[in-house]
Amino acid sequence: MAINAIEKDSTSFNEEIKKIRTNLKFSSINGDVKVICVTSSLPGEGKSLISANLAASFAQYDEKVLLIDCDLRKGRQKQLFNIPNNNEQGLSKLLINKRWENEYKNYIKQTKIDNLSVIPTGIYPPNPSELLTNERFVKLIEKLREDYSIIVLDCPPIEGLSDALVVSSMADTTVLVAKHKSTPLKLLEKSKKALDKVGAKLAGVVLNHVEKEPNTYYYGYYKES
Repeated sequence: MAINAIEKDSTSFNEEIKKIRTNLKFSSINGDVKVICVTSSLPGEGKSLISANLAASFAQYDEKVLLIDCDLRKGRQKQLFNIPNNNEQGLSKLLINKRWENEYKNYIKQTKIDNLSVIPTGIYPPNPSELLTNERFVKLIEKLREDYSIIVLDCPPIEGLSDALVVSSMADTTVLVAKHKSTPLKLLEKSKKALDKVGAKLAGVVLNHVEKEPNTYYYGYYKES
Protein backbone atom coordinates (compact mmCIF):
# COMPACT_ATOMS: atom_id res chain seq x y z
CA MET A 1 0.00 0.00 0.00
CA ALA A 2 1.27 3.45 -0.86
CA ILE A 3 2.65 5.59 1.93
CA ASN A 4 0.10 8.30 1.17
CA ALA A 5 -2.44 6.08 2.93
CA ILE A 6 -2.07 8.50 5.82
CA GLU A 7 -1.47 11.81 4.07
CA LYS A 8 -3.54 13.04 1.14
CA ASP A 9 -2.05 12.19 -2.23
CA SER A 10 1.00 14.38 -2.81
CA THR A 11 3.95 13.25 -4.90
CA SER A 12 6.31 15.83 -3.40
CA PHE A 13 5.24 14.93 0.15
CA ASN A 14 5.81 11.23 -0.49
CA GLU A 15 9.19 11.86 -2.04
CA GLU A 16 10.34 13.91 0.94
CA ILE A 17 9.17 11.19 3.35
CA LYS A 18 11.21 8.68 1.33
CA LYS A 19 14.26 10.93 1.62
CA ILE A 20 13.87 11.05 5.39
CA ARG A 21 13.55 7.27 5.49
CA THR A 22 16.62 6.86 3.28
CA ASN A 23 18.69 9.17 5.48
CA LEU A 24 17.67 7.23 8.56
CA LYS A 25 18.37 3.89 6.85
CA PHE A 26 21.78 5.12 5.76
CA SER A 27 22.60 6.12 9.33
CA SER A 28 21.63 2.60 10.45
CA ILE A 29 23.82 0.78 7.96
CA ASN A 30 25.45 -1.11 10.84
CA GLY A 31 22.06 -1.95 12.31
CA ASP A 32 22.42 0.43 15.24
CA VAL A 33 19.28 2.51 14.52
CA LYS A 34 16.09 0.64 15.28
CA VAL A 35 14.09 2.92 17.59
CA ILE A 36 13.32 6.38 16.17
CA CYS A 37 11.89 9.19 18.28
CA VAL A 38 9.97 11.92 16.44
CA THR A 39 9.26 15.14 18.32
CA SER A 40 8.94 18.91 17.87
CA SER A 41 9.43 22.08 19.87
CA LEU A 42 5.77 23.10 19.93
CA PRO A 43 2.35 21.58 19.23
CA GLY A 44 0.98 21.83 15.72
CA GLU A 45 4.27 21.44 13.86
CA GLY A 46 3.31 18.16 12.18
CA LYS A 47 5.28 15.58 14.16
CA SER A 48 2.38 13.09 14.38
CA LEU A 49 1.77 13.17 10.63
CA ILE A 50 5.50 12.78 9.99
CA SER A 51 5.62 9.86 12.44
CA ALA A 52 2.68 8.12 10.76
CA ASN A 53 3.97 8.53 7.22
CA LEU A 54 7.54 7.65 8.15
CA ALA A 55 6.34 4.43 9.79
CA ALA A 56 4.21 3.66 6.73
CA SER A 57 7.18 4.32 4.45
CA PHE A 58 9.37 1.85 6.34
CA ALA A 59 6.55 -0.72 6.27
CA GLN A 60 6.18 -0.34 2.52
CA TYR A 61 9.69 -1.72 2.11
CA ASP A 62 8.93 -4.94 4.00
CA GLU A 63 10.19 -3.74 7.36
CA LYS A 64 8.15 -5.01 10.30
CA VAL A 65 7.21 -1.68 11.87
CA LEU A 66 5.59 -0.63 15.12
CA LEU A 67 4.40 2.94 15.71
CA ILE A 68 3.90 3.83 19.38
CA ASP A 69 1.91 6.93 20.26
CA CYS A 70 3.87 8.23 23.26
CA ASP A 71 1.98 11.51 23.36
CA LEU A 72 -0.04 10.62 26.44
CA ARG A 73 -1.52 14.13 26.50
CA LYS A 74 -2.80 14.68 22.95
CA GLY A 75 -2.02 11.56 20.90
CA ARG A 76 -3.40 11.51 17.34
CA GLN A 77 -2.40 8.15 15.89
CA LYS A 78 -5.70 6.53 16.83
CA GLN A 79 -7.52 9.09 14.68
CA LEU A 80 -5.01 8.98 11.83
CA PHE A 81 -5.32 5.21 11.51
CA ASN A 82 -9.03 4.98 12.39
CA ILE A 83 -8.35 2.65 15.31
CA PRO A 84 -11.54 1.77 17.26
CA ASN A 85 -11.95 3.82 20.42
CA ASN A 86 -10.95 1.39 23.19
CA ASN A 87 -9.23 3.28 25.98
CA GLU A 88 -8.61 0.05 27.84
CA GLN A 89 -6.09 -1.05 25.20
CA GLY A 90 -3.60 1.76 24.87
CA LEU A 91 -0.10 2.60 26.03
CA SER A 92 -1.25 4.24 29.26
CA LYS A 93 -3.07 1.09 30.39
CA LEU A 94 -0.25 -1.16 29.21
CA LEU A 95 2.26 0.70 31.38
CA ILE A 96 0.23 0.07 34.54
CA ASN A 97 -0.52 -3.56 33.68
CA LYS A 98 1.43 -5.79 36.05
CA ARG A 99 1.04 -8.66 33.57
CA TRP A 100 2.37 -6.60 30.66
CA GLU A 101 5.05 -9.10 29.70
CA ASN A 102 2.39 -11.73 28.97
CA GLU A 103 -0.25 -9.39 27.60
CA TYR A 104 1.55 -6.59 25.71
CA LYS A 105 0.68 -8.07 22.31
CA ASN A 106 -3.01 -7.50 23.09
CA TYR A 107 -2.35 -3.76 22.95
CA ILE A 108 -0.79 -3.83 19.47
CA LYS A 109 -3.24 -2.95 16.69
CA GLN A 110 -2.65 -3.99 13.09
CA THR A 111 -3.36 -1.20 10.61
CA LYS A 112 -4.65 -1.52 7.06
CA ILE A 113 -1.06 -1.03 5.89
CA ASP A 114 0.88 -4.27 5.54
CA ASN A 115 3.71 -4.70 8.09
CA LEU A 116 2.58 -1.70 10.17
CA SER A 117 1.12 -1.95 13.67
CA VAL A 118 0.27 0.75 16.20
CA ILE A 119 0.03 1.05 19.97
CA PRO A 120 -2.34 4.02 20.52
CA THR A 121 -2.23 6.18 23.63
CA GLY A 122 -5.42 4.87 25.17
CA ILE A 123 -6.86 6.98 27.96
CA TYR A 124 -4.97 10.19 28.79
CA PRO A 125 -3.47 9.61 32.27
CA PRO A 126 -2.91 12.26 34.96
CA ASN A 127 0.78 11.32 35.20
CA PRO A 128 2.19 10.83 31.67
CA SER A 129 5.77 11.74 32.58
CA GLU A 130 5.81 9.25 35.44
CA LEU A 131 4.57 6.45 33.18
CA LEU A 132 7.21 7.17 30.55
CA THR A 133 10.03 7.27 33.10
CA ASN A 134 8.90 4.01 34.66
CA GLU A 135 11.27 1.08 34.28
CA ARG A 136 8.38 -0.86 32.76
CA PHE A 137 8.46 1.38 29.67
CA VAL A 138 12.21 0.84 29.27
CA LYS A 139 11.71 -2.92 29.46
CA LEU A 140 8.79 -2.73 27.03
CA ILE A 141 10.93 -0.98 24.40
CA GLU A 142 13.68 -3.57 24.85
CA LYS A 143 11.13 -6.36 24.45
CA LEU A 144 9.68 -4.80 21.30
CA ARG A 145 13.16 -4.48 19.79
CA GLU A 146 13.12 -8.27 19.55
CA ASP A 147 9.80 -8.29 17.66
CA TYR A 148 10.16 -5.40 15.19
CA SER A 149 12.68 -4.13 12.65
CA ILE A 150 11.74 -0.49 13.17
CA ILE A 151 9.96 1.22 16.07
CA VAL A 152 8.77 4.80 15.60
CA LEU A 153 7.93 6.74 18.78
CA ASP A 154 5.57 9.67 18.27
CA CYS A 155 6.51 11.88 21.23
CA PRO A 156 4.98 15.05 22.68
CA PRO A 157 6.52 18.47 21.98
CA ILE A 158 9.61 19.38 24.01
CA GLU A 159 8.78 22.90 25.18
CA GLY A 160 7.45 22.87 28.74
CA LEU A 161 7.36 19.08 29.01
CA SER A 162 9.86 16.39 29.97
CA ASP A 163 8.11 13.50 28.20
CA ALA A 164 9.91 13.73 24.87
CA LEU A 165 13.30 14.13 26.50
CA VAL A 166 12.72 11.01 28.59
CA VAL A 167 11.71 8.94 25.56
CA SER A 168 14.41 10.33 23.25
CA SER A 169 17.09 9.13 25.66
CA MET A 170 15.83 5.56 25.10
CA ALA A 171 15.78 5.84 21.31
CA ASP A 172 18.65 5.16 18.92
CA THR A 173 18.05 8.42 17.08
CA THR A 174 15.72 11.43 17.19
CA VAL A 175 14.08 13.48 14.45
CA LEU A 176 13.07 17.03 15.35
CA VAL A 177 10.16 18.50 13.37
CA ALA A 178 9.86 22.24 12.80
CA LYS A 179 7.33 24.32 10.89
CA HIS A 180 8.61 26.75 8.28
CA LYS A 181 8.07 30.43 9.19
CA SER A 182 6.47 29.34 12.46
CA THR A 183 9.00 27.67 14.76
CA PRO A 184 11.30 30.34 16.25
CA LEU A 185 14.96 29.57 15.56
CA LYS A 186 15.89 30.27 19.19
CA LEU A 187 13.30 27.74 20.34
CA LEU A 188 14.64 25.17 17.87
CA GLU A 189 18.14 25.73 19.23
CA LYS A 190 16.78 25.40 22.77
CA SER A 191 15.17 22.06 21.85
CA LYS A 192 18.43 20.81 20.36
CA LYS A 193 20.33 21.74 23.52
CA ALA A 194 17.73 19.97 25.66
CA LEU A 195 18.10 16.81 23.55
CA ASP A 196 21.89 17.04 23.77
CA LYS A 197 21.67 17.38 27.53
CA VAL A 198 19.88 14.02 27.93
CA GLY A 199 22.24 12.30 25.51
CA ALA A 200 19.77 11.97 22.66
CA LYS A 201 21.27 11.36 19.23
CA LEU A 202 19.75 13.93 16.86
CA ALA A 203 19.59 12.64 13.30
CA GLY A 204 18.39 15.93 11.89
CA VAL A 205 15.55 18.43 11.55
CA VAL A 206 12.52 18.00 9.31
CA LEU A 207 11.38 21.42 8.15
CA ASN A 208 7.79 21.12 7.00
CA HIS A 209 5.29 23.29 5.18
CA VAL A 210 8.01 24.88 3.07
CA GLU A 211 6.57 26.68 0.08
CA LYS A 212 8.12 25.21 -3.06
CA GLU A 213 5.68 26.30 -5.73
CA PRO A 214 2.43 28.27 -5.53
CA ASN A 215 -0.05 26.38 -3.29
CA THR A 216 2.22 23.39 -2.78
CA TYR A 217 4.30 22.37 0.21
CA TYR A 218 6.96 19.80 0.90
CA TYR A 219 8.97 18.41 3.76
CA GLY A 220 12.72 19.01 3.81
CA TYR A 221 15.27 17.00 5.77
CA TYR A 222 18.34 18.67 7.23
CA LYS A 223 20.89 16.26 8.62
CA GLU A 224 22.61 17.07 11.88
CA SER A 225 26.30 17.69 11.27
